[in-house]
Amino acid sequence: MRFLKFLFLSFSILLFFWLAYWVTDEFLEPKMYNHMVKTFTATKHGSKDIVLIVIDDKSIGRYRWPWKRDLYCPIFNYFREYTKAKVVVSDSILVTKDNPVADRKYFDCLSKMNNLVVGMTLFNREYPDKEMGRIYDEKFKNKFSCNIDDLRMWADDYPMNSLVVFPDEYFNAVKKVGSIKLAKGNDGYVRVAIDAINYKGTIYPSLALRTFMYLHGDEPVTITDKRVIGNKSKLWIPTTRENTGIYTFIRYYKPNYHGSSYSHKTYSAIDIIDSYRDLKSGQKPLINPREFDGKIVMFGANVKATATGLSDIKRTPVSNDHSGLDIQATTLDNYLNNYFMYELHDFQNILVAVILMALTFYLIRMFSLFVALSGITLILVLYIAFCGLLYSKGFAINTITPITMSIITMIFAYSHKYILEDRNKEKIKTAMGKYISEDIMKNVVKNIDELKLGGKKANVTVLFADIRGFTSMSEKLSADEVSVILNEYFTEIEPIVTKHNGVINKFIGDAVMAIFGEPIQDENHPKNAVRCACEMLDKVKELQTKWLKEGKPKIEIGIGINTGEAFVGNIGSEKRMEYTVIGDMVNLASRIEGNNKIYKTNLLISASTYAQARGIIDTVKISNVKIRGKEKELDLYEVIRLIEK
Repeated sequence: MRFLKFLFLSFSILLFFWLAYWVTDEFLEPKMYNHMVKTFTATKHGSKDIVLIVIDDKSIGRYRWPWKRDLYCPIFNYFREYTKAKVVVSDSILVTKDNPVADRKYFDCLSKMNNLVVGMTLFNREYPDKEMGRIYDEKFKNKFSCNIDDLRMWADDYPMNSLVVFPDEYFNAVKKVGSIKLAKGNDGYVRVAIDAINYKGTIYPSLALRTFMYLHGDEPVTITDKRVIGNKSKLWIPTTRENTGIYTFIRYYKPNYHGSSYSHKTYSAIDIIDSYRDLKSGQKPLINPREFDGKIVMFGANVKATATGLSDIKRTPVSNDHSGLDIQATTLDNYLNNYFMYELHDFQNILVAVILMALTFYLIRMFSLFVALSGITLILVLYIAFCGLLYSKGFAINTITPITMSIITMIFAYSHKYILEDRNKEKIKTAMGKYISEDIMKNVVKNIDELKLGGKKANVTVLFADIRGFTSMSEKLSADEVSVILNEYFTEIEPIVTKHNGVINKFIGDAVMAIFGEPIQDENHPKNAVRCACEMLDKVKELQTKWLKEGKPKIEIGIGINTGEAFVGNIGSEKRMEYTVIGDMVNLASRIEGNNKIYKTNLLISASTYAQARGIIDTVKISNVKIRGKEKELDLYEVIRLIEK
């Protein structure tokens, strides 16, 4: 039963810690990741080799949206005819036709762009016509598939069922495509890039990866469980299988200027259009084409453009209105410069949390409250600084989760510690209660902070009870036999004293000294002391009968009681003290008990006790008794019986 209880408790604690870890890691850690990336990782601007051409409010202020397709032609012609841009990338997707004349000009313009990479996407929905879809998939694969080897051992890829269907003219005009699909977390933030998607056995790269491959001569790429590797270049993309598909944590850059979400240099699309027309008319262009020589040009919509259908807002760790075009540029920038975020594995993050929890538990168990809390605080502060350093180097480590687990461990550890301390205190109180009265123990605990030598004068009743013939009995019996008799006698006597509000102050060999009136406040302490004595005598008679049957010797006890003023409190030294009563009346109680031998009695009380208890007892007066140590003779009273209990 005890083992099952231990197993259940252990399982419950482990389950609680696991749930706490999961909840923190799932809901709080992503927010901390955003904060750490924005504060420590995004500390520099994007590469100057990548520029963005955006359709912004300035552009649509000149030409109302939606634009005719031929309005895009000056932009693409500008880069084809007048610049030496390495590649032009468009993250837009065309799925419908518009004006036949404008479309023809647009498709003809694109067909002349040999360094153009455009966007494509995939869908969960099925094709309306599955046979036509099968034919289109084959056609798309034959034209746009890339040399990508998939060597992964796992196959939990993005579950897509159809491709974007381009108009035939657009399909024939473009030469290179890449997926623009962005992966959002459960909270809607874009933290990872989808490097490639396995669609029905064919690997299609992202827009960024397809652009990278083109820039390196359409080099072959190999995908493993942990990397996307360029077979010719130094491409070495770390991937994760946190979700389905092939993912890489994006290492974001800081915006180019305050209030902007762009981390790369931007140009307005209308300025490019005007510059092309200036060049065609022989005038000086607004923007010199030489600015784009050797650059990677990416074309798309501005995040803050107000026209319907133009807004391309995404939430990222560095901005809540981040341009989707800039996210694509950032991903390509990461590829080109081997500038990635590396996430610690789950096992490593759990190990870090366990280490912090172990340190927390160790400090709490080994040191005082102040030292332990100071140490834990220092460790957590250093850990946060360590996390900041790792994030600045591109390593994402769980930050809030280990701290949360450490705090929970601290709560559990201190709760456990205080429970153990309470149990130990109870054990100590129980053990000490075997040496001193439980009531005295309670009084000590109650006034623990005021514990000191000293006391007060109080009116109390003292009872002495002594076994008759104990010395001769000890000589006839073995030590063990004597011990058994005494222990049984004392065990039966103690609850009787407690019952009548008395406190056993000490055992003196075979004698018992009990106090009434202190520390338990009792106005009727003389009467209760007499009642206690009578019940003690009755209990001894019961024991005599029992011991006679067991072949043990018969014992008798004598009791003496006195009431009066005495010193009550702690005596001894600062290191060793004892709660007791001191005074002449205590000595007198002991001497009264001794007179039982002389008068062949069992219970004698003093005149002071008799004066307050006479209403409940029948007595015989013994006059003019000479008490050792007293000059005057005293009257004693033998208690015959109780007349009122």
